[in-house]
Amino acid sequence: MRVIRARTLGFCAGVRRTVDLALEAAKKYETRLFTVGPLIHNERTLRELAELGFSVLDEDKLPESLVHSTTVIRAHGIGPQTRQYLLQRGTKIIDATCPKVRKSQLKALELSKKGFAVFIAGEKNHGEVRGIRMFARNSLVVEDEGEAFDAAKELFSKNKDAKTAVIGQTTISGAEYRAVCAAIKRFFPDLAVHDTICGATVARQKALAALCAEVDALVIAGDPASSNTRRLLATASTHTKPGWIVRDASALPPELGSFGTIGLSAGTSTPDALIGEVERAISLL
Repeated sequence: MRVIRARTLGFCAGVRRTVDLALEAAKKYETRLFTVGPLIHNERTLRELAELGFSVLDEDKLPESLVHSTTVIRAHGIGPQTRQYLLQRGTKIIDATCPKVRKSQLKALELSKKGFAVFIAGEKNHGEVRGIRMFARNSLVVEDEGEAFDAAKELFSKNKDAKTAVIGQTTISGAEYRAVCAAIKRFFPDLAVHDTICGATVARQKALAALCAEVDALVIAGDPASSNTRRLLATASTHTKPGWIVRDASALPPELGSFGTIGLSAGTSTPDALIGEVERAISLL
C-alpha cells in the first residue's frame, strides 16, 4: 500500500521544547518531579515521563506541600494564581509554557486592565483556555458560533457600549474563529480581533488539506484528547475523505486495507517515532 506523508506534521516547536525541558529536568534535579496536568496529549510520552519519575498534579486539587520538588509547566500554561500557589508550596518551577500561549496570556491581561470584555474562543475545559481566562477578569469563553452569539447578545443587553475583544485558542481553526468573531460583531461591530492562532496549527491543517487531493483516505496519528489532532480529522471531513485518528500502529482500522493510497498526518503532540511506526504499519497492509 502506498503512504504519502503530509508535508508538515507531528511535534511543533512549542511541544518539542516542553518535552525537552522535562527530560532535562529529570536529569538535572534529584527531587520529586511533577507536571501540572498531562504534559502533552500523548500516552506514550506520558508513560515515558512517568518512568522517569514524573507525577501529574491536578490543577483543581493541588497539594498543600511541594517542598523538595520540581514542577514543569506544560505548553498550555497556567494562570497566575496557580503559579503563585505552587511557589508558596515550595516547588521549583520549570516554565515550559509555549511562547505563543504566553503571548495570549499577556494580551488577555492587557485587555482586561484596559477594561475590555474579553471573549476567548476555544474549549472551556482545555488547559490553555483555562489558563488564559485566569489572566482576564472580564472574560467569556465561547466554544462555537452559537455560544458566541448568545454571549454577545447577553452582554449587549447589559452594556451596549462595552469595549470588546476576542482571543482565540491557539489550536482553533481559522474557519471556527472567523465564525465566532462574526457572531460577536453582530452586536459589537468594533470588536478588537487578535490573531492568536498558532502558525504551526495552520501549517498542519493546510498541509493536510493539500494532501487530500492525492489520497483515498487519511490517518491522523495522535491522541483523540488533543484539540489540534481532532481538528485535523475535521479538515479531512470537510474534504469528504474518510479518516481515522489512531493512537499507535495497533489502532489502525481494518477497513483501511480497502484503499489504495493513504495520507498520513499527525497532531502537534505526536512523537516522530510513533509517526514512523504508524507509517510502516500502513505500508504493510
